[in-house]
Amino acid sequence: MTVGRPALVCGFARGRITVVRRAVTEFAAAEGLAGRRLEDFVLAVNEITTNAVLHGGGGGRLRLWSLEGRLWCEVTDEGPGLPPGWMGSERTPSRYDTGGRGLWLTRLLCDHVTIVSTPAGTSVTFSTCTG
Repeated sequence: MTVGRPALVCGFARGRITVVRRAVTEFAAAEGLAGRRLEDFVLAVNEITTNAVLHGGGGGRLRLWSLEGRLWCEVTDEGPGLPPGWMGSERTPSRYDTGGRGLWLTRLLCDHVTIVSTPAGTSVTFSTCTG
């Protein structure tokens, strides 16, 4: 994937997700996202950063950029990675599941989602159209 120059790069940890979410909201709005599309993208960022805090070692790094009419976000962590054979983000969680909605929801809200996971960490990249 061709990556544009990141416009926002920041680390985050528990207690800092709100600050990251505000920065993402400001940048996304300046790039033309508004209304439901803006809310959906920020919700996806919130879900993925929260996953990194809860399951990926307590924090991570976020990169946000705009390229060719799309707003892209990459969230990386240094956690243990997803379990081998994990397919949770592709199935609809039941109403009885206590978790497992973050990646599933991101797949619903964003146009493109890529997950790369190794024992050294996980990287989730996702995007939405700005136009």
